[in-house]
Amino acid sequence: HVQLVESGGGLVQAGGSLTLSCTVSGYTSSLHSVVWFRQSSGKEREGVAAVDTDGTTSYADSVKGRFTISKDNAKNTLYLQMNSLKPEDTALYYCAAEYGSHGGVWDERDFGYWGQGTQVTVS
Repeated sequence: HVQLVESGGGLVQAGGSLTLSCTVSGYTSSLHSVVWFRQSSGKEREGVAAVDTDGTTSYADSVKGRFTISKDNAKNTLYLQMNSLKPEDTALYYCAAEYGSHGGVWDERDFGYWGQGTQVTVS
């Protein structure tokens, strides 16, 4: 059973940086893909960054060049480094895992394991 716990959210000024952490248990990086999702008030949840079972990373166009997803297998932790933050990045950020490759499709319905979320507010 995979469990995920996010941390690192907070309030930051526009142009600033923040790093989110997702500590996982019951997870095998070669068997599970992980996506960072976010949900803003009144908007649908969207995927912003992913790491696949082969280690390949991918990003939504809205964050490409500003966000970096990485993982430290020794610490069972994934990170989302967020730079050049904008007010529109304000959202509740979740990490989610699914068994197998995400196949380039980040449909939240496919992800059976979710953390509780961490709030990021950009002023």
